[in-house]
Amino acid sequence: MKTIFKKTMLFALVAALAVASLPFVSVAAQGADDPTPPTGEVSNEKLERVWARQLKAYERIGKTDEFVAKVQQLLDRAAANGKDVSAIQSALDAFVEATKDAKPIYESANGIINSHQGFDSDGKVTDTAKAKETVKAMREKMQEIRTAMDGTGKALHEAVKAFREANPRSAKTPTP
Repeated sequence: MKTIFKKTMLFALVAALAVASLPFVSVAAQGADDPTPPTGEVSNEKLERVWARQLKAYERIGKTDEFVAKVQQLLDRAAANGKDVSAIQSALDAFVEATKDAKPIYESANGIINSHQGFDSDGKVTDTAKAKETVKAMREKMQEIRTAMDGTGKALHEAVKAFREANPRSAKTPTP
């Protein structure tokens, strides 16, 4: 049971990193039943939601070392059980190297987080123009991090997926 939990956690962490590498702002078409034309203005509520998502993504990215340690521990255990983990290990090594390039960018984004111009300490908009600038600056930093990572998170996710397909979990019989 413990192994299943750890494997599930590994998958969840890899999926979280894959999600973290996706763009943070979604685009939706205006519905036919909405009579108000788009004005190009972003509401304070939307700015607050975007800022909250950016903060969560920033926090998630900050836990990369913990993630790598957990994945490495699981890989070591799988290798000890005779599994071929070379593809995942290679993908993890590439991921670790990419994090070295992304770390200075991540740390530079800390200034944006700390100043949180246009937002109060609770993430509420205090100045719309400054909040837009802050969200834009943070988006640019996140894009720089994504570029620095160069798809290694997705490659790691794909390696784990291929490993799981090649090594399906054994079905355990329930105990009465």
